[in-house]
Order: sequence, then structure tokens, then C-alpha cells
Amino acid sequence: MNFASPLFITFFIYLILILFLGVAAYQRTHNLGDYILGGRKLGSVVTALSVGASDMSGWLLLGLPGAIYLSGLSEIWISVGLLSGAYCNWFFISRRLRVYSEHARNSLTLPDYFENRFNDETKILRVISALVILLFFTFYTASGLVGGAILFETSFGIDYSTALISGALIIVSYTFVGGFLAVVWTDTIQAILMLAALIIAPITVIHGNGGIGAVWQQIQVVNPESIRLFGNLSTIGFISLVAWGLGYSGQPHILVRFMATENKQKLVSARRIAMLWMLLVLSGSIATGMAGIAYFGEQALGNPETVFIVLSQQLFNPWIAGVITAAILSAIMSTIDSQLLASSSVITEDFYRVFVRPKASEKELLILSRIAVMIIAILALVIAIDRESRVLDLVSYAWAGFGASFGPVLVFSLFWRNMTALSALAGMVVGSVTVLVWSNLSGGIFDLYEIVPGFLLASIAIFTISLLKPMTNKQTLDCFKEVEQILDN
Repeated sequence: MNFASPLFITFFIYLILILFLGVAAYQRTHNLGDYILGGRKLGSVVTALSVGASDMSGWLLLGLPGAIYLSGLSEIWISVGLLSGAYCNWFFISRRLRVYSEHARNSLTLPDYFENRFNDETKILRVISALVILLFFTFYTASGLVGGAILFETSFGIDYSTALISGALIIVSYTFVGGFLAVVWTDTIQAILMLAALIIAPITVIHGNGGIGAVWQQIQVVNPESIRLFGNLSTIGFISLVAWGLGYSGQPHILVRFMATENKQKLVSARRIAMLWMLLVLSGSIATGMAGIAYFGEQALGNPETVFIVLSQQLFNPWIAGVITAAILSAIMSTIDSQLLASSSVITEDFYRVFVRPKASEKELLILSRIAVMIIAILALVIAIDRESRVLDLVSYAWAGFGASFGPVLVFSLFWRNMTALSALAGMVVGSVTVLVWSNLSGGIFDLYEIVPGFLLASIAIFTISLLKPMTNKQTLDCFKEVEQILDN
């Protein structure tokens, strides 16, 4: 690796900036509430871009362009599902969750919210939801580490294991120091970089190859099937791609941004900013994958998920390539840091404070949260050490796990007053188990993306149990009524 190359120098300057933001955030982090939710003081722009960056991850710049490059426009339906799901999440969930999480005893985490929403004195709901988060976030974090390793390996020529550890050290360092504020501040910068990179790359290919018409003709010559919206897509395949949108209502690292916003009014403008950003970056990611087909022609890449990295390094001078490399790492880091923080908050807030030391000091909890960040990162490294791991596969598994486990529970909890702790628990267990079992089956109906049966069966379990034994606790029912009144004002 050449430490004096423009690529490395540009990349290194970006890393210094990220670490600087971590230190600045550290100076404004005084207690566990600051470390986990930033004191609930996020503005519209930061909320919007932070949600977008933490949502898209390395999948946006590695997984999706790679899928488009390999299979063509038939993979576009993932984006359609995601856009629809994200809009519904912003429109129906964000304001209600912001109000309810604060009104329900100032809940700081999703397990905290579930327990307080249903006044579950048994603590079972908190424990199960915390375990679900730790299980699927470990796989989710592993997907990001794999993406980071691919980036370092392709860009700097270092071996996979060294690249994996290097990426993990960078991400853990600023998350460990600065907590939630460091995460959302860096996410905001990362969202801007991701947008710029995904606009520049495909435009450069189009301009350098004679315009849109010429590029489109080249794509048809290289792979005529790639321009078909449905290609060889089966009905089950189509439903599976669109069904990605179901996952949004169950993603803790996205939902926590809603909880941390300064007030419910700011979520309206945040929604508009976030959806515009998302539309642009998904369009850019799809265009990048298609541009890769035209640019590389019959010269197939060994790993399709490196198409954006290789394009940037062949199209641009090393200085610009360094910025784009930083953008790719940004996409990866912006999700991993959120996942590490959410996992550490679960260990600290939902296990240690509740079951081990209820009277632990703020300083003690802060120290434990930082240690937990390192523990989760190490577990994810163990999973990511497999060189054959694919970013999209790991992301899809974790996305389905959260979507089926938490999605139905959260939606029902915000809109149905008669829902109970028992029905919430049943929904989580049924959703999780369905995803775990379904993902290990194949053939016929079992090729359907596991989030579909998981979400459906969890919803049926919640609905059935709530009908048979509706909520009767007066305090819980009164709290639901008060939240409804706040939302109406």
C-alpha cells in the first residue's frame, strides 16, 4: 500500500475529520441519555440525513449496484419496495413513536418502549426484544464489516483479514468515544458524500460513452436481458423484492432517530428531506450498476459488489477517487455505528441497569456502553471473517429478522389500544422463529423472502391474542388516550 498516493491521502483526511467529530461529540455527552439519544435534540436536516445514511449502508454502494450489474433492472423492485416502506414509516410511525416513547416514561430504547407501553412488570418483553436486537444486529454489523473489508482490499491492495480489522477499528473508535451525537453528525456528512458519489459516477460513464442513448445500446449488446424490468423474475421473486419495504417499521437503528428528534413538528420537514435524498441515491445506485454493464462490457468482474469501487478508480483521478472511496466507507460506517450504539444501549439500559445494578451511576453506565460497543464489534468480526460472505445476503437476513420481529409489534402498539404485552411477546417470538426457520428452507414457496411469512404470521398472532384477551389495565389505556390527544393538537 502506497501511503503517499493521492487516494490514500484523501481517504486519510476524511478519517481525521470523522475522528474529530467523535471527540467534539464526546465533549457534549454528559450522561446515558446523551450517549443513547443525544438528549432528544435533533433537528430536521440531521434527523433526515442520519435516518437515510444509517438505513442505506454499504448495501447502497456495494450490494444494490452489484445486483443491478449482475441481473439488470429486474432488481429495481427492491428500491420500489424500500421507497414505499420508508415513506409509510415516516408518515405513519415517526410522529407517533416520538410522542409515545417520551410519554411512556421517557423510553430510551425500543425494549424500554415496549415494556413501558404495556406496563410489563415481568420484564419478559424487555428481555426477548433485547435478545432479538443483539442477535440480528450482530449479523447486520457483520455485513457492514464485510463491505468495509471489500473496500480496503480493493482500494489499497491489503489482504481481507487485515482489511476487516482495519475497518472495524475505524468505526469502533469514534462510536466508542462520541456516542449518538458522533454517529448522527458523521451520518449527516456521510449522507452528503454518498449522494454526490452516486450522481457523479453514472453521469461520468454516460458522458464518456456518447450519452444516454449510446450507453443504453451498449447495455443491450452486452446483456439484452438486463434492460427488462421483470427479466426472468418469478411471482415469488417479485413479491420478495418488493417486500423489503415491510422491514422499515422494525429497524431499531432507524426508529431511534425518530425518538431522538427535538419535537414531532420537525419530523414533517425531515420526512420531505429524507424521501428526496432516498429517491436520488437509489436512482444513482441503479444507474451505477447499469453503467457498469456498459463500461466493463464482456469483462466480468470477479465480485459484482465491487462494481462501484472499480468504476470510481478507473474513471477518476486519484484525488477524486479518494473522496469516492471515503463515500463508500461512509455508507458502510453510517449503519455499523448505529447498530453498535443500539446494541450497546440494549446491554446497558435493558440488561445491566434493570437486572444487575439498578442504581448504577451515569459514569458507570457510560463506561459499560463503550465496552459493549467493542464486544458487539468483536462478535460481528467472527461472523465476517468468512471471505465468501456477501453483503446483500447478510443484510437481507438481518433486515427480515427485525422487520418480522418488531415491525408488526410496533405498528399495532402505536395504533391499537387493546394490544397487550402477551400479544406483543407472541408477535416477536412468532416473527423471529419464522425468519430463522424459513431462511433455512428452500424450493417452491420457501424461496419467498422470509420477511413476508414472518410479518404475516406475527401480525396474525398479535391480532388473535389481543382479540381473545384485550388490554384492561387502566393506566395503560389512559396513556394511550393521552398520546392520541397530544397527536391531535
